[in-house]
Amino acid sequence: MPNLTDTTIAVFGGVYNNYLSLEATLAHARQSGASALYCLGDLGGFGPHPDRSIAQLRDQHDIHVMQGNYDHSLGNRLGDCACGYTDPRDNYFAQLSYDYTFANTSEHHKDWLRDLPTGFRHRWAGKEVLMAHGSPRRINEFLWESTTPDGFLEHLLASRNIDALFITHTGIPWMRRLDSGRLVVNVGAIGRPANNGLTTVDYVLVELQGDTLDASLQAIPYDHERLASEMRAEGLPEEFVETVLTGYWTTCTEVLPARERARGKY
Repeated sequence: MPNLTDTTIAVFGGVYNNYLSLEATLAHARQSGASALYCLGDLGGFGPHPDRSIAQLRDQHDIHVMQGNYDHSLGNRLGDCACGYTDPRDNYFAQLSYDYTFANTSEHHKDWLRDLPTGFRHRWAGKEVLMAHGSPRRINEFLWESTTPDGFLEHLLASRNIDALFITHTGIPWMRRLDSGRLVVNVGAIGRPANNGLTTVDYVLVELQGDTLDASLQAIPYDHERLASEMRAEGLPEEFVETVLTGYWTTCTEVLPARERARGKY
C-alpha cells in the first residue's frame, strides 16, 4: 500500500439528504486544498430530495464514498434504516425519515448504494488508517465521546493494527489522541447540526506532513433556511425542521448519553 504524505484530505459523513450542506462542504474542502474527499456513509435520511445529494457524490474522481447503515438498507430494499435505535420515539421518527427517503430515491441510485464498499484502509504519513461508518465492529455502533473509554479504544485500534480511526454515525463530532499516540476521530455529520445550538454542520480536514497526521474539525455554514423551507414543502416532520433552524435535536434524543443530551434543549 503506497504511503500518502504532504497533502490535505477531507473526511465527512452523515449527509442525510442535505444537498445544500453537501455543496458547501465540498466547496470548503476543495478551497482548503483537499486532494481527496472521503464520505463515511449515510447519504439518506432526515432532509429532502435524496437524489440530489447522491448525484453530487457519484462518479467524481476525488470523492470516495462508503456504505453506511442507511445506504445498506436502501440499496438492499430493506424495511427500515437499521440505525440501531431502541427507543420507540427514536424509531418512530427514524421510520418516517426512512420511508420518505426510500420513496424518493431512484432505483439506479439504490443499486449504486447497494454496491458501495463498507470501509477504507490506507497508509497516510506512515500511519495505518481505517475509516468505518459506526465502528470497525459494527456498521451501526454508536461511539459517543462521553461513554467510550480510552482503554476500549486502545484495544479496538490495536486489535486491528491501526494508528488512526475515522468514524461517523452518531452525528456529533469529537476527537481524541490516546496515550499510545493513536488517534480516534468522529467526524460528525454534515446533514444536520450537532445538538449544540449552532446551525452549522461539521466535517474534518486531515493534514499529512512527513510522518505527522493531524485532524481539525471544520464548522460549515450553509443556507439552512432554504433547506427548512424545502423540508416543509416535502411534508417532512416539523420536528426535523426545528432542528435545522435552531441547531438543537428534537428527535433521536433518547439514544443520546446524558452528557451529549445535556448540550441540547430536549
